[in-house]
Amino acid sequence: MDDTRLHKTGRKIQSAFYQRDPLSPKFRVNLMFGLRFLQMSLLVPLYRGQQQSARALPVRFVEVPAVKKPGKKASPEEKLAWKQKTRELNLSTRSVEVARTLRTSLDAAGAADRILLLVGDNSFCNRTHFRAEWDRTELIVRARRDLKLCRRAPLGGPRFYDSTKFTPLDGYQDQSIVWKKAKIFHGGRWRMLRYKDVTNVFWQTGAGQKPLRLLVVAPIPYHVGGSKRRSHRDPAFLLTTDLRAPAGHLLQPYFDRWQIEVNHREEKDTLGVGQAQVRSLQSVPRQPAFAVAAYSALLLAGLLAYGADRTDDYEPLPKWRRGAKRPSCLDLLTVLRTEMAENPDLLQPFGIHPDWISLGKTAAA
Repeated sequence: MDDTRLHKTGRKIQSAFYQRDPLSPKFRVNLMFGLRFLQMSLLVPLYRGQQQSARALPVRFVEVPAVKKPGKKASPEEKLAWKQKTRELNLSTRSVEVARTLRTSLDAAGAADRILLLVGDNSFCNRTHFRAEWDRTELIVRARRDLKLCRRAPLGGPRFYDSTKFTPLDGYQDQSIVWKKAKIFHGGRWRMLRYKDVTNVFWQTGAGQKPLRLLVVAPIPYHVGGSKRRSHRDPAFLLTTDLRAPAGHLLQPYFDRWQIEVNHREEKDTLGVGQAQVRSLQSVPRQPAFAVAAYSALLLAGLLAYGADRTDDYEPLPKWRRGAKRPSCLDLLTVLRTEMAENPDLLQPFGIHPDWISLGKTAAA
């Protein structure tokens, strides 16, 4: 799960507001005017049957507008009501509600015996998510390195939390905690990953008395520009509510989480999600959600019809781009346009009469 922004310029869109631009540099926070949406995608583990990365299929795309702040002349009661609404109607509370509806949909689809694992970034590492009551749902998110964690206090005393606090960075630097290895699929091949597993930790200000599990992922070495010097990335700190699953089963979905970023890029750049000029209260959230639903159906149809690899069923790639292993959204759209032009009879019940001229103009727009 992740949140995304859609740029807007119309001042008559009631749910649009100024918000932090996620593309801002670290040294300066920029603002953007637009809409905020929450997206949840289902990860398809294609690497279990072939040498192919996971694919994310969007299953939820919900608008999460901000509660508008009252004016300077507002009464104290109105300001108090606004503060209460900001606690009840925000990204965290809305994501909990949407995740519960997803759990209900999985039960209706015959997956009542499966555990739903929610994977998120640092913005979902808060007390709203960790103190929520989950039903057959586990959570794994990225945590700050300076988070204050502790153990359970010795039994027999009045305290529940131990007075000795430690941070995830302390767990990374602690030599007494041994490094373990797990095999995950990332970057087109299987890799060995080093991690530390610290169980039964407590986040007093976040999760309360709910036991958690800390996973510390070792920095990944890499080379830059053919240089022989090897550099390392920063370590990753993950907090999860799942205390029983093997660490590899939790680390693999987290490494696959970046697939939702691929969804965001293809939705905005290829399909133009958010470019429709709508402003009514119903059209503003529904039109992007409909486009994302069509995008998800396109990805699923491509997997079922042609598989996960980029086969000869797609158009040949240019000479400068020969290393594509899986089809992109544009590849699937090209195949769809070709099939629409070659099979017009199948589209007559829908009142659609495509031709190569109209399809070419649509592709060039």
